[in-house]
Amino acid sequence: MAERKPFLIRVDRDVLDAVQRWANDDLRSLNAQIEFLLRRALQAAGRLKPAAGQGPRRGGRGAGPPAE
Repeated sequence: MAERKPFLIRVDRDVLDAVQRWANDDLRSLNAQIEFLLRRALQAAGRLKPAAGQGPRRGGRGAGPPAE
C-alpha cells in the first residue's frame, strides 16, 4: 500500500458539505471521497496513470466511447 501523508486544506464550506453528501451517498469517508475525486481528475488530465490491475469500478463507464 502506498504511503499516506497527512495534508491540511482549506475548503469553502459549501464545497465541503457537497463533497460530504456525495461521500455519504457513495458510502465513503470524506477523506476517501476527496482522494477518489483527486485521482479521477488527475487520471482524466493524463497526470496519473491508473493503478495496475485497476479496471472500471462499480458504476464506472470504462475508457471507451458508449456502445451503439
